[in-house]
Amino acid sequence: MSEQGQAGVALLGSTGSIGVNTLDVIARHPGRFRVFALTANSQVDKLAEQCVRFQPRFAVMADSDAAMRLQQQLQVTAPDVQVLAGTDGLVQVAAMDGVDVVMAGIVGAAGLLPSLAAARAGKRILLANKEALVMSGALFMQAVQENAATLLPVDSEHNAIMQCLPDDYVPGPAPRSVSRITLTASGGPFRALALDKLAAVTPEQACAHPNWVMGRKISVDSATMMNKGLEVIEAGWLFGLPIEQISVVLHPQSVIHSLVEYHDGSVLAQMGNPDMRIPISHALGHPQRIVSGAEPLDLLAVATLQFEAPDDERYPCLALATTAWQTGGTAPTLLNAANEVAVQAFLDERIGFTAIPAVIGQVLQQCSVHAADTLEMILADDAAARAAACECIESGRAVTA
Repeated sequence: MSEQGQAGVALLGSTGSIGVNTLDVIARHPGRFRVFALTANSQVDKLAEQCVRFQPRFAVMADSDAAMRLQQQLQVTAPDVQVLAGTDGLVQVAAMDGVDVVMAGIVGAAGLLPSLAAARAGKRILLANKEALVMSGALFMQAVQENAATLLPVDSEHNAIMQCLPDDYVPGPAPRSVSRITLTASGGPFRALALDKLAAVTPEQACAHPNWVMGRKISVDSATMMNKGLEVIEAGWLFGLPIEQISVVLHPQSVIHSLVEYHDGSVLAQMGNPDMRIPISHALGHPQRIVSGAEPLDLLAVATLQFEAPDDERYPCLALATTAWQTGGTAPTLLNAANEVAVQAFLDERIGFTAIPAVIGQVLQQCSVHAADTLEMILADDAAARAAACECIESGRAVTA
């Protein structure tokens, strides 16, 4: 523990949705947590405001030019905050002695190296960055185990599963007496849209999630269901179950966040309003329950809970993710890299919505899969997939699926 019994928290990705919600929960428990480090990609003004309020020892900007601007702002408003820059800065704060808890909230592959550094430093890791496990599951879990790190999932689905497992369960091995886990998915904003209209949807429409407030990239992933595909892979690493024992069901209300079925036929479900402060507070306080700030669930107001199977034609990204997981090796790395490039191209209005799975599918066919047993190979295949995705888009081969 750091100063005066408070847990020192390094918040990786503090200006994003996870970061903002984490700071909200932390602010409700001033005697329990101290913000040790805050990091962001390029939102200088927002990070500066957070530094003024929470007075961390360190602030990190992934972008070096942004770090210089932040340093200039903080010279007046928060002069005691030390500013670092780049991936090296992120890795450094994730492993510092004054850090007890690392909230890994950076979206995408950019969160891999600092999350891995936290695992190697034996930290308590609150994992909201699913890509760390998608890209390097075996290496990441090995680092957690060898360095006695604590791993707690923050994704609402995986956190829900954790809450439904025995209290002494530790992520990694298959939980005893469990026959199946089921991840729920809202289906995104286009769940009921006619299939022939999907090609024409806009980034603004794709980012208008019906239940959750999320960043633009994750919102698009939710609309394509790639988010759920990545979560299936993450669940495989976290809970040690084969793909045959992991299922996905559409649940438009987003009230049941996931379910665990036991051998005796019992099914445990974790329920709550769609508010990320619930899983965040669970991970921060574990094994105790602490106040999250979320509104209590009103079942009478919800009234009805719906469930349906996902449509493969509507959500081809889910099948692509399942295939990558079954292929193994660096296939999930290729999948994630191609998706990040394709989603950004869609957000930049360079390709259409239904071209996203087309780009991913072509990259998976084009790029070689290797054993994911070294970080160097994982990063090399990540780079190769990004280059292949960019070439596919720029050449005009990104035809709609």
